[in-house]
Amino acid sequence: MALASKSVKKGFDLKTLFNRPTQPYVHPYLGGMILGIVLFLALFLTGNGLGSSGATSRLVTFVQDQIDPAHVDRTPYLLKMAGGDKNPLDDWLVPVFFGALLGGFTSGLIGGRVKLETTKGPQVSDRTRWLLAFIGGVLFLYGARMARGCTSGQALTGGAVLSAGSWTVMLSIFAGAYALAYFVRKLWN
Repeated sequence: MALASKSVKKGFDLKTLFNRPTQPYVHPYLGGMILGIVLFLALFLTGNGLGSSGATSRLVTFVQDQIDPAHVDRTPYLLKMAGGDKNPLDDWLVPVFFGALLGGFTSGLIGGRVKLETTKGPQVSDRTRWLLAFIGGVLFLYGARMARGCTSGQALTGGAVLSAGSWTVMLSIFAGAYALAYFVRKLWN
């Protein structure tokens, strides 16, 4: 009884929640099979695959429409998402995007991997690492929009239906990353 009253007094402890022991990642083949099943179910149940970069565009367009709706109404690309009375958040990609964020956070929390840390090599500062990560993310998102999809939409969904364009995009992403790795590897050694 004393133990129960002691835990009630202690309350909710964030340190315990975020400082859990790190669990190993799921085996890559098992993870790939689970991802394949999720993709199949998404296609089968909703008629849509997986994707993320389209949701990011819709979130940015939503903010843009709040600030300058006239600009959105004049721009053909934005007009398709938010012109007139259209709500850019009214798309299947938006809940998929937030579900992936919530699912990833929950998985990290359960696996003890939610921590405030900067992963980097010893010869780069935290500030430089964050700057390079931001620039890389912006370039990748811009490229994903130009390619009409990210690794989720193009590689997984398009690759699953054997789209030649999707396979080209995926091979280009890997080739580009491999080529760039030569130039940035000194930051990690």
